Amino acid sequence: MDGFSDLNLFALVARHRNLAAAARELGVTPPAVSKRLAQLERRLGVRLMNRTTRRLSLTPEGELYLSNGSRILDELSELEHLVTQSRGEPTGLLRVNASFGFGRARIAPAVSEFVARYPAMKILLHLTDRPISLQDEGFDLGIRFGEVPDARINARLLLENRRMVCASPGYVARHGNPSVPHDLTRHACIVLRENESAYGTWHFSRGKRTETVKVDGALASNDGSVVLQWALEGRGIVVRSQWEIEGHLARGELVPLLPDWALPDANIHAIYLERNQLSVKLRTFVDFLGEHLRRPGGMA
Repeated sequence: MDGFSDLNLFALVARHRNLAAAARELGVTPPAVSKRLAQLERRLGVRLMNRTTRRLSLTPEGELYLSNGSRILDELSELEHLVTQSRGEPTGLLRVNASFGFGRARIAPAVSEFVARYPAMKILLHLTDRPISLQDEGFDLGIRFGEVPDARINARLLLENRRMVCASPGYVARHGNPSVPHDLTRHACIVLRENESAYGTWHFSRGKRTETVKVDGALASNDGSVVLQWALEGRGIVVRSQWEIEGHLARGELVPLLPDWALPDANIHAIYLERNQLSVKLRTFVDFLGEHLRRPGGMA
């Protein structure tokens, strides 16, 4: 077995940390993957993985092999592109992570259009309910909202995106329009329960003034689509992203509240690891994605 094939296999197993999952992606049996790993370890004379009945973990030698091997695989992919660039299009596989709501509504259509334009490309779009580590899970690109806290991560702004307070016209007609953030304590607020520390706490600013409001109501969910649907039914006030509600605002199904007050922005970024920043296929996809999301009506 040649070294590059072994390295590709090892990187795949390390990404999944599971022989069965790696075998499914390769279209072979788990025993076949286990046999090739054992052959690789015998050839190198070191143990690369600790095996248990439920999960695999990397040894220090395995971590070293993976970190340097990933760089070599990236360089090989880039070399292959340079050799074939006369074809005038990017080639290869990109693994992309995004959230369920935005991934389904905006990233999936963009991916479909991208592969139609660049048929030599393959995209694996993996949707999750919360961000995952690109490094640990083996993804090339992540779509993230808000600030990018890790300085080791490269980020490209795809789209500016505000968070907005809104409700249905029917709710406002029945219960009135809040004039200042503190008024929300007397309203039925529908809360998106994403994490316990920030549960039911909305942060506002106007110029240099800030205000934090603890809101409450009969309805809460961990799913943004459910929260939005309840708001459209007139059940209460919500905070949602501009990309998700612009169409509803334009059709008059929702009305913006507290327009003089701002919430923390939820700008949309593409993030990727340092080693991937020169990848032609990644650069082409990120450029395309930004253009797709910024099209007139692309946020509706």
